[in-house]
Amino acid sequence: MNLNAYIRQRLQSRKILVMTHAVAGFPSLEANWQMLELMAEAGVDLVELQMPFSEPMADGPTFARANQQALAQGLKLEQYFALMERAAGTFSFPLLMMGYYNTVFRLGHVAFCEQLRLRGGVGFIVPDLPVEEYGDLFDHSARCELSPVMLMAPTNTDARLAQIGRHAKGLVYTVARKGVTGSKTDLAGGNYDFVSRCRQATDQPLGMGFGLRQGKDVRQLQGQVEVAIVGSALLECWEREGREGYRKLLQELVAGCD
Repeated sequence: MNLNAYIRQRLQSRKILVMTHAVAGFPSLEANWQMLELMAEAGVDLVELQMPFSEPMADGPTFARANQQALAQGLKLEQYFALMERAAGTFSFPLLMMGYYNTVFRLGHVAFCEQLRLRGGVGFIVPDLPVEEYGDLFDHSARCELSPVMLMAPTNTDARLAQIGRHAKGLVYTVARKGVTGSKTDLAGGNYDFVSRCRQATDQPLGMGFGLRQGKDVRQLQGQVEVAIVGSALLECWEREGREGYRKLLQELVAGCD
């Protein structure tokens, strides 16, 4: 699947898209499946499926705890890929692998890309891998028709944004603020100045994440970016309110697309 084309096509009927997130194996693989079913029911556009890692440097406390518990419960990489394969064969939304470079390194660039494509993934997000260290991972991604989703941050210089933008494919993940995932983000004018800088660096669709929590956050990003990315708020909702609360939050987030 061409991720860029998919996003452009979906935007013909929505003002903005929603990408959600699940940590494989937390609180269980069975719970992950229920989450994915609810995402499909609500009409979510894209999903990040995270392979847990022991030191998730870009993740805040909620996701860090989820990563650690999933690993403590024995989640293996094959179980992760099996979940992705089942989801790709069941749901219409594209799946992006989110994880850390340790997983890619252990498999090797060739095997990682081939396995991801085989299991139905359309791309990957590796937040701890700087653009200059991708090496042949770009070539193998292209060969397997995968989108390496690059991150752009407010602390990047314009030169750095341009360097990242030259390699961006499918979607660019713009980080709404400094720090890690989970904390509330103030979606004020400073973020829009940053988005303008990102537009100068790439013609790929932009997604914004880190701290989006409600439907009004999604609505506020209309006309600024193409994709609103929500993760920690959903996991916290699942733990706090269970399946029905999770369903309501998903419906609220998707309602913010219109």
